[in-house]
Amino acid sequence: MSASEQGAGALVVVVGPSGAGKDSVMGFAARHFADCHDVHFVRRVITRPSDAGGEVHESVSEDEFVDMQKDGAFAVFWDAHGLKYGIPSVVLRNVRNGMTAIVNGSRGALPAFREAFGDIAVVVITAEAPVLAKRLAERGRESEEEVLRRLSRQAPDVTSGPGVSVIDNSGRLDIAGTRFVDLVERLRIKADHAA
Repeated sequence: MSASEQGAGALVVVVGPSGAGKDSVMGFAARHFADCHDVHFVRRVITRPSDAGGEVHESVSEDEFVDMQKDGAFAVFWDAHGLKYGIPSVVLRNVRNGMTAIVNGSRGALPAFREAFGDIAVVVITAEAPVLAKRLAERGRESEEEVLRRLSRQAPDVTSGPGVSVIDNSGRLDIAGTRFVDLVERLRIKADHAA
């Protein structure tokens, strides 16, 4: 879809390795934009129990997810770590209508996001390897062996290219969070001028 078909909104896809603090950075920004009706933090549909910890999401069974997928309920969907993830179709409509939507995405799903939304902003949240290992261990969702396997997995390199920004979240959350907020603010200003 061309920019003119897409409308004046923006889609921000946040990606990065497990343990980098994507949810924390997004949570920081969500508090900042709490009163901004043109900024929407997308709740993903995931085949994971709602009480599994981590992000707030819509929990569905695998069968329910497949039915939703067949019914066109998702603008983008993908599989990762034995789970299915979906971005509701309403997000596409919201972006076309001028909203700035922020979604926790997946590096492997970026081509699908670009196909569905056209131009997107990609924010890669990173952290140094020892920080990632410590955070994953503290999460307690995986064994030490699973953590090591996750850290050694080769993921697509998405740190360069059009619309890509990298934010290091190895240190204090407010530093990375403020950088992310500033980036979203710039996108909102750009969207306002395009409208």
